[in-house]
Amino acid sequence: MSAPDGSPVGAERSIGQLFASATTEMSALVHDEIALAKAQLKQDVKRGAVSGGAFSVAGAVLLFSLPMLNFALAYGIRTWSGWNLAVCFLLSFAANVLIAGLLALIGTVFAKKAKKSQGPQKVAASVKETAGVLQNAKPHPRPEPVEGRTPQAIEAVARSSS
Repeated sequence: MSAPDGSPVGAERSIGQLFASATTEMSALVHDEIALAKAQLKQDVKRGAVSGGAFSVAGAVLLFSLPMLNFALAYGIRTWSGWNLAVCFLLSFAANVLIAGLLALIGTVFAKKAKKSQGPQKVAASVKETAGVLQNAKPHPRPEPVEGRTPQAIEAVARSSS
């Protein structure tokens, strides 16, 4: 088994190697968070597009079907029932409004699903949580200066050993 940088697990690694490993893992985490946000945003956009399409179709049906369907349906009802022509036209219009209402209801359902989805907000919360954990991480305390040695001498020894 080996660490992400290729060194064997349990082997002593320098601070530079540990920092490089942490940076690589943090970079991978950020890339994964961005990919997750993109996937969730794509799903929300798709739901919004279906909702917009349903509303558009509802409007188109109401707009384009009224003239021709009203005449055909009204004359068909008059032929079938013998009622007054005005009542037949009102029934024809009511049928068209019912169809448009049904399509608008479908559009509303999909719009609520798109609005209800919390995809990007979940990712943002996860990123904030990760940043909070990293901000609370504290480095190991530095050793107290040894009597008789100056801090510059200790740093020189520390630099030469790494």
